[in-house]
Amino acid sequence: MFTLNKKFLLMTLIVTILTGGGCANRPESIAASYMSHERYINGSCAVLTTQMADARAKLAIYSDKQDTAANVDAGGVFLVLIPPSAFAGDSEADVAKYKGMIEAIETAQMINKCKGV
Repeated sequence: MFTLNKKFLLMTLIVTILTGGGCANRPESIAASYMSHERYINGSCAVLTTQMADARAKLAIYSDKQDTAANVDAGGVFLVLIPPSAFAGDSEADVAKYKGMIEAIETAQMINKCKGV
């Protein structure tokens, strides 16, 4: 029979699982961090294109890491009721950073009237 402490622990774990507490978010659900386009406004269109390619490549890398963390969390919660990212961390801040960078570069490209934007 469960004691009061075991019941409390079980209920806490169930609530944590149901509310997604501590689990890594999917990259597509992470909002961009604000980054000012002023940082990029003086760049030529060629420079901005290179910076955009670099930012997109970094976003892809960190999005893959974040997806992996979310997948591992799903398995970890299923097996041991604890999301591994609660201990190991995830790449959410990096995903948000590069999403913000991409938005800032796009704004700078539009202001500079770069072709293909």
